[in-house]
Amino acid sequence: MLQKLSNILSRNFPFLKDKKILIAISGGIDSVVLTHNLAALNFNISLAHCNFNLRNTESDLDEVFVKELAKNLAINCFTTSFETKKVAKEKKESTQIAARNLRYAWFQEIIEDHNFDYVLTAHHADDNLETFLINLTRGSGLDGFTGIPEINGNIVRPFLKFSREEILNFAEENNISWREDKSNASTKYVRNKIRHKVLPVLKEINPNLLDTFSKTLDNLQESKQIINDRIEDVLSNIIVEESGFLKLRINKIQQLSNPKAYLYQLLEKYNFTGFNDIYNLLSAQSGKQIFSKTHALLKDRDFLIVSKINRSSSKKTSFEIKENTSEIKKPIHLTFKEVTDRSVLNKNTIYVSKEYLKFPLIVRKWQNGDYFYPSGMTGKKKLSKYFKDEKLSLLEKQQTWLLCNSNEEIIWIINKRQDNRFVATTNNNLIKISNQTK
Repeated sequence: MLQKLSNILSRNFPFLKDKKILIAISGGIDSVVLTHNLAALNFNISLAHCNFNLRNTESDLDEVFVKELAKNLAINCFTTSFETKKVAKEKKESTQIAARNLRYAWFQEIIEDHNFDYVLTAHHADDNLETFLINLTRGSGLDGFTGIPEINGNIVRPFLKFSREEILNFAEENNISWREDKSNASTKYVRNKIRHKVLPVLKEINPNLLDTFSKTLDNLQESKQIINDRIEDVLSNIIVEESGFLKLRINKIQQLSNPKAYLYQLLEKYNFTGFNDIYNLLSAQSGKQIFSKTHALLKDRDFLIVSKINRSSSKKTSFEIKENTSEIKKPIHLTFKEVTDRSVLNKNTIYVSKEYLKFPLIVRKWQNGDYFYPSGMTGKKKLSKYFKDEKLSLLEKQQTWLLCNSNEEIIWIINKRQDNRFVATTNNNLIKISNQTK
């Protein structure tokens, strides 16, 4: 096994050599054997163990075991403790999801604080097959059937080519001890039910199931690559990026052979799931929206517009700016500076004579009935008409801020148009106002 792992590391993960590596270790056989192998191969490793406090004293004994293992191998060990059930309840997540999120977030903290390059986990071939079958029972796209990725950012899984049986044999042959999680024997959880009741039957039907499955994964991953290449070709005709939004051309989508399938490939990474509803959005009235946990999808005339949902708890839509303020960072980043010339000319900057400003200034969202005097034009114009003429989407209108005087006169539709009444005519007492928001 040691030689096989060495070959896999050299072939698939040559970038790990001489890097600073953190091994995620539970105390179970998989992560313990991975630790022993990498120590024997002289990799620069440290251990990271999470105590999720889910199994009373058993969880504490796991932590003691891991610390002792690190001591015996003369390697560093990081440990932490979580009140996992409490976090799961607060976030309305399953215990397993909460534990996973806590675990990976902590790994990234260690990486940043201690300059590690990669985290290695001990997921193996049986884990991969179990995940495939879980996704099969729940319904999944191609991504759910291509297996646990060997490399996902700075997370690396070098054990995916090894079976649980190989790992067990290596541990027994080399007198390696480990901690057995008794909950793994329970069929309470879906994964354990598949492990103990489904896989034995499948392996009885096909004793070489893991090898067959490995070939199937290779075929699916190759098919996925073909799809990804095709999606890249399609994207250039469909996607437009404007004002920080991702816009999909509806007419181009409708010309595709299977619009719903392409929409799935384009939008799955934004956590959308109801693709029948999304397909129907193509012919829906403008203004209709669909939401995922993280994003909104809006039908706006000839486009579907993707935007990230702002989870800010603040519902405040109006902010005051006192006199002599040089900078604000909420709700947007504005700077105020006295200058003697107009050296910067762009949509993010305006110049106003100081005597025009009536404090406190106000930054707010637009309201029905708002009007202004567009610079370069005579007469006033309602903002609703201005937005329509500029063909702003509902999302763009919702995210537009106004800079106003204390008497509500609009000075600037920020990043879009200055009011003609406040355009400086001289360089005396000149105030430069800039939006620094990226």
